[in-house]
Parts: sequence; C-alpha cells; structure tokens
Amino acid sequence: MPYKVIIIGGGLAGLTSALHLSKKGLKVLLIEKHPYPRHKVCGEYISNEVLPYLQSLGFDPFDFGAKNITDLLLSSPRGKSVSIKLPLGGFSISRYCIDAELAKKAQENGTQIVHATVKNIQFKDDKFEITTNQDEQFTSELVIGAFGKRSNIDVKMERDFIQNPSPFLGVKAHYEGDFPEDVVGLHNFRGGYCGISKIENDHINICYIADFKSFKKYKNIDDFQTHVLRKNKFLEEAFEKYNLAFDKPLSISQVSFARKNPIENHIIMCGDSAGMIHPLAGNGMSMAIRAAQMASQQIVKYTSGEIVSRSDLEATYAQLWNKEFGTRLKSGHLISRLFRLGLFSELIMIFLKMFPFILPPIIKQTHGRIMSEF
Repeated sequence: MPYKVIIIGGGLAGLTSALHLSKKGLKVLLIEKHPYPRHKVCGEYISNEVLPYLQSLGFDPFDFGAKNITDLLLSSPRGKSVSIKLPLGGFSISRYCIDAELAKKAQENGTQIVHATVKNIQFKDDKFEITTNQDEQFTSELVIGAFGKRSNIDVKMERDFIQNPSPFLGVKAHYEGDFPEDVVGLHNFRGGYCGISKIENDHINICYIADFKSFKKYKNIDDFQTHVLRKNKFLEEAFEKYNLAFDKPLSISQVSFARKNPIENHIIMCGDSAGMIHPLAGNGMSMAIRAAQMASQQIVKYTSGEIVSRSDLEATYAQLWNKEFGTRLKSGHLISRLFRLGLFSELIMIFLKMFPFILPPIIKQTHGRIMSEF
C-alpha cells in the first residue's frame, strides 16, 4: 500500500514533519540511515520561537532535562566580550536526546521508520518510487527531503549548490564541568566560531565551525584547538577546565552555506536540505522545525483539497519558505562575514560593548516570531 508522504532523513526537520503529519492522520514513512539515539555535530541550542509548537505536538524538551537559556555571552577572537539577555530566550538539549524522543512520538502516532539509505528516487506518473540500499521499494504521492547538509541524493540530483565550494568543517563534543545553565556562549576565533551551552545530564556541548583551509595547517583537532581556538581566552578556559565526555570529538566536513532551492525535482525540501544559516547566528535548529511546520501545514491543505494541485503546493511552499527565511539567511551571512574580518571584528565588539542595546535587534533579524501551535 503506498504512503501519502515519505520523508527522507530523520533529523529535526524530518522527525517534526513525521510527527505533525501522522498526528493529522496521514500515512507516513520516514527513512533514516542511522538508528536512534545518535550524536550529531550540532550547536544544540534552540530558540524559544518553536517551543509552543513542539509542546502542542506533545513534546516538551524540559521533560527531558533541557536547560532554559536566557543570556548570550559573545566574544571576539582576542577575548573582548559583551553579555546580553536574549530577546526570546531558548533552550539547550542534545540531538542524542531530542531526535530519539521525537522518533518515539512519531512512531506512537503511526509513523513507520525504516533505517536504510536511499539509493534512488523516481518521479513518474505523478508519484514517487524510492529504492533503498536494502533493495526495498516504496511509493508515495509526496516526498519531503530532510537529508541534511550534503547527501548522495544531492549529488545524484545535481543540485546547483554541489558545484560550489564547501569550505567549512564542523567539530562537536560533550564535556563535563561547571558552566552556567542559563547562558549560551558564542566565541569567535580566527577562521571560525564556537558555541558553548549546558545540556541535559549536566554535560556541556562545545561545537565549532572552522574554515577548512585554516584547519588543514594543523596535524589534528587537538593541535588546531591548541594553536587557534585557545587564543580566545574564553575557549582557553573551557578546554582547560572541562573534561571530554566523548572518546573523541565528532567532525563533519564539506559544510556549505550556499543557496539552495526549497523545491527540487518535486521534492519538498526541509531543514538543512533547503538552506543553512551560519551557526554564528545560532538558529539553525529552530529554522528546521519551522520549515517542517510550514511543509506539513501545506501538505495537510493539499490532502484536504484546500490546495488543489501539486504545482500550487510547490509554489506556495517555496514562496512561504523564501519569505520566512530569506532575510534570516542574508543576515546570518552578513554577521558571519563581519566577524571574520580580523581587526574589524574587534572594533565591532568594542562598539557593541559600548552600546549593547544594539545587539538584541540584530539577533532578532536571525530569528522568527513565536510559532503557532499544532
């Protein structure tokens, strides 16, 4: 029996879409390569803009130990810093936890989850046929692409962004130590920036993104952290005080912030598959959840007949996505570029320290409104 919707990728966007659509009574299949729970390279901070929506879906992150974040500590490579109250606030929770719990919720509401790799996607006669590495075939009327930053599917579809350079490397690990529960630290270093926040189980998440050319000059992650990140006094203190809770840090390469299309080959793209904001703007997880809500709402309208055709569904979603995220992405790119300008970034920090009231409006440019409930 064919599915109404197949979701490829079981990260935040895919899982949220699965939960939303299954709660609306649609027959949903989610295909994800890896079993849960699993750690991912991620900043693990989420803006409160998505909190009412998640709670209305039956998931409250604070039931699983999420930390309530109220303050931001921002620093330059040379350690100049400014601290402010976040306009909306947020919460911090590991992907190890939130992904697994959302998967449980989705399954409880009828989503079928298959752990496999998608080998091929065919769109013919107004339906999709999907083949996995286990030689299983599934059909559906609609497909949501939530397969992350860069996938073999992107390569097979010859998406435009694949041709562009992917010049960034992401590194993440959990640590043990004493760090304020209500603060997210965002610390710049030469060629990148690093986020620090407390998560459930009193672990500390440290995740950074770096220019790969800068990284290649050093022997390994430890060498890079010693000679580059530790030049920032806040990062020096963190790596000196905290004990690594992982066997070794996780890393991901070929990270690109190039523009992508929210619709590709009739696939509705969500999360990082549709576009990525620079982590310096600190809001990628919220964007993934918001995009999942938008896609799910339009799919529900399509299945109920309120949206009358596939072309109307695709055009409406693309328009909504660009309206919702276009300005955010541009702001994120600009902010990231400014903080990579060496001495100029230090001057920016001096200015922000003198006039901290300017920072909240800048942050709002990379965030959305409080999302409606389910």
